Amino acid sequence: MTGKSRKVEFLYLNQDEVIQCGALDMAMVMERIEHLFTLHEKGETIVPDKITLRWGDAASEAVTGRINAMPGYVGGDVDTAGIKWIGSKPMNPSNYGLPRASALTILNDPETGFPISVMDGTVISAMRTGAVTGVAAKHLARKDSRRAAFIGAGTQNHTQLLAVTTAVPDIEEVYICDISAERVDAFLETETAKHPGRSFQGTTSAEEAVMGADIIVTATTSLKPIVKADWIKPGAFLANVGNYEFEFEAVEAADKIVVDNWEAVIHRGIQTVAIIVNEGRMNRDRLHAELGEITSGKRPGRENNLETIYFCAVGMGAEDIIVGRRIYEEARIRGIGTWLTLWNNPVWI
Repeated sequence: MTGKSRKVEFLYLNQDEVIQCGALDMAMVMERIEHLFTLHEKGETIVPDKITLRWGDAASEAVTGRINAMPGYVGGDVDTAGIKWIGSKPMNPSNYGLPRASALTILNDPETGFPISVMDGTVISAMRTGAVTGVAAKHLARKDSRRAAFIGAGTQNHTQLLAVTTAVPDIEEVYICDISAERVDAFLETETAKHPGRSFQGTTSAEEAVMGADIIVTATTSLKPIVKADWIKPGAFLANVGNYEFEFEAVEAADKIVVDNWEAVIHRGIQTVAIIVNEGRMNRDRLHAELGEITSGKRPGRENNLETIYFCAVGMGAEDIIVGRRIYEEARIRGIGTWLTLWNNPVWI
C-alpha cells in the first residue's frame, strides 16, 4: 500500500510456485542462511522464542505432534519481518497419506506491518534446516571427509544429505540408518540416482552407520540417545538436528561445542546439549561459539583434523524469512504467483 491507496494486496505462492522460484537450490539457500547467521551475530535480527502448541508434554510430540510458531525479523539488506507456522504430525503418513510437516511462511513489511506475501513454507523449512547443517559443515567438518552417516530416513535427512554434499563435495560413502528397513529402502531408492559416483549403504544398525564416519547427522524424533561416544571417530563432525540423539558422553567429549542460538536451544530443551545443561552437567562456558560468530570470522571454526566438533541447531524463524524473501523477490521478477486482496477499503471496527 503506497501513497493514498486504500487497497492492500499480498502475493500468494503455492508450493509449485515456490519451487519454480528456486526453493530447491541448496547452494542459494545455504548462501542466504550463512548471510543470516552473520547478520544475527551483528545484532541485525530479532528472534523471539519459538512457541510450541502441543497436545501433552514434550514426550507426546513423537505421537501427537505439535504446531510451532516461529516469528522473526531480518534487518540489514533484507529488512523483512515474518513468521513460519508449521505443523508436524508424525502419524500423517500412515493415517492419512499426508506428509508429516506442513508450513506457511508469511512475510511482512516492517514499516507498515502489512503482509506482503503468504507462501507455502514446507519446502523452504526443509531446505533451510538442511542448509543450516550445510553451513556448519562448511566451517566445522574436515575438508577431507569421505564418509557420512545419516541417522533417520525421514524427510529431513533428504535435505541434510543435499546440504552436506554441497558443503563437502568429496563425500564418497553415505550410510543411511533407520529403525525401519522399509524407510531405509525408500530413502535409498530416492537418493542413489541423484548422487552418481557415491556409494550408498542402508542399515538398521546405528553403530554400523556411525563407526568410521567423518560426518554424523541425526534427524529423528528419538526420546533416548542413539549415538554412543565409543562409536565416534576422532575428528568427526556431529550434527544434532532432531531430539535427544547423542548420549551425554558424546557431547561432553567433543573438543568444540557449537550451536545456532544458545538461548533458543536451551529454551527448546529437547536436544542432547540442552538436556545436559538443564541437568546441571554443563553451562555456557563450555560453548565454543554460536554459528554466526564463526561465519562472521569472530571465532575460529575447525582448526585441525583431530578436533571432534558437536553442532546443535534448534532453528530460527529468521531463517525462513531470509529464504522466503529471496523467493518473493524472484516471484516478483518472473511474474509468478497470485495477488490477493486483503482490503479494498479499510473498515474500522
